[in-house]
Amino acid sequence: MQQLFTKDTQAIFWNNNKTAIQRMLDYDYTIQRKTPSVAAIVAPTSGNKFEKFFYGPDEVMIPLYKTTVAAKAAQPQADVLLNFASFRTAYDVTMEALNIGGFSSIMITAEGIPERLARRMNEFAREQNVIVIGPATVGAIVPGAFKIANIGGTIENIVQSKLHRAGSCGLVTRSGGLFNELSNIISINADGIAEGVAIGGDRFVGSVFIDNMLRMEKNPAVKYMILLGEVGGTEEYKVIEAIKEGKITKPVIAWCIGTIAKYYDSGVQFGHAGASANGEMETAEYKNRAMAEAGIHVPESFNDLPNMIKTVFTGLNLPEIPEPEMSVCPKVRKSKEFICTISDDRGDEATYAGFPISSVATPETGKGIGDVVSLLWFKKQYPKWATEFIETVIKTVADHGPAVSGAHNAKVTARAGKSVVESLVTGLLTIGPRFGGAIDGAAKYFKHADDNNLDPKAFLNYMKGEGVPIPGIGHRIKSLKNPDLRVEGLKKFAKEHFPSTPLLDYALTVEQLTTSKKENLILNVDGTIGILMVDMWRALGYDEAEINEFIESGTLNSFFILGRTIGFIGHVLDEKRLAMPMYRHPMSDILYDVQMAEKI
Repeated sequence: MQQLFTKDTQAIFWNNNKTAIQRMLDYDYTIQRKTPSVAAIVAPTSGNKFEKFFYGPDEVMIPLYKTTVAAKAAQPQADVLLNFASFRTAYDVTMEALNIGGFSSIMITAEGIPERLARRMNEFAREQNVIVIGPATVGAIVPGAFKIANIGGTIENIVQSKLHRAGSCGLVTRSGGLFNELSNIISINADGIAEGVAIGGDRFVGSVFIDNMLRMEKNPAVKYMILLGEVGGTEEYKVIEAIKEGKITKPVIAWCIGTIAKYYDSGVQFGHAGASANGEMETAEYKNRAMAEAGIHVPESFNDLPNMIKTVFTGLNLPEIPEPEMSVCPKVRKSKEFICTISDDRGDEATYAGFPISSVATPETGKGIGDVVSLLWFKKQYPKWATEFIETVIKTVADHGPAVSGAHNAKVTARAGKSVVESLVTGLLTIGPRFGGAIDGAAKYFKHADDNNLDPKAFLNYMKGEGVPIPGIGHRIKSLKNPDLRVEGLKKFAKEHFPSTPLLDYALTVEQLTTSKKENLILNVDGTIGILMVDMWRALGYDEAEINEFIESGTLNSFFILGRTIGFIGHVLDEKRLAMPMYRHPMSDILYDVQMAEKI
């Protein structure tokens, strides 16, 4: 790997740190990335499906997942994990990601992961060829391409430090705060950074100085390197050896902070867990001297570092880097109140899930109402057999005569002089668990039985234990000897056009058992529709969680609502056409049992 990140790099962000994520997206917008750098967020305790963030003046929706497994499965292109878990769980999150695979690098912000666990984690990452940045880090950046979370600070600081576009320097530091300071120093005295990594302040970090500098040696965008070490540890000596062996040939500027430690009588720790000298070789003064003796450019003091950078950079005589176009994030942004992901009416022509209405509306397009439903309800282009099945369902349930409760209510309301809309609504409000709801129930319970490998007898016992009549089983009039032709038509269509019908096949075995007890306990039209919808979605490649969500959200009953709306409107218009008077129920059809009220 010559470059740590590219302009196409995307990350999965573990923990919904909204401020850090927003800074990444502001950076993306500023450098005019085509896709946001955050592909998904893992938020184990959140019940939301997405989080809204600003992308310039507009908003984008970043999907939320409960687990890293789910996020990676949904966003396989995201090969960076940004681990913002606490020090208590950061190890487990990292190890899980390493076992999942597919990540090229993992950044860990947590400070204070137990050293035993950190060493085990880092060793496993090296075995998996995964770059670990941290623990205890603010991250890394490839200017003009990708930046991790808070590195570089605010977008104003980033632009001021020339981190919005690639420079020539490869910067490696332990300190996150000094990384930002050095970025600004480099921008003043040179042309900025090509790649920068804050390796982290814990004693045992994943990728050390030499790992990053060997990669930068191979990166043609890096013309020279700056190493900012500190008191404690011996990682700087690996860089010295690499220079002596010719593995690093590009100019290196280096400084170890903490030289003031020599003025203390006893050992002192400087902030980071790793910033504590356990011997002379780990002191900043000793390391600075050793690096200077190896030919590294080491200033007299930190105050002299800017001049050293300017001298080395000027001596390279590099061509000037042109300033790229930038987008400017607005200072004031207002969040949108509503979200629409199915249609868009902002252009010359409104679209259904990206398709102009004209491309699906007229007969010559070859599209029907089933295609429109698949686009607006599911944001998918269903194959012809599936859209024709949807249309078959709508036609099948459109009406069942004037006596059913919904049609009856619509007719009564129309005869009261109400409008088509008002009359329709009264009919639709009747749809529920006792009228139409069996479609949802049949899909839910038959799918549960099939998922749990319950044989028909076990399924009947399960439903008895639930205290629920089996939805989708039973008819007031129809029976084995007098079958419902609507059901027969749906079964015939499915057998001829569906790739397979495993749930229907299972339901028919249940029907054999129920009709052996009573002939009218047949699979009815609601049950057939609900069961075949599950078979359809399975054949279309939806996973079980998505199908369960369709069932729980009332999607199946929506087909009944859509179809029955056609019939209800027909009955309302029939009442209007016939100019029927106000309806009053005949007293002969009412059982009156009115007792004299008891006096208290």
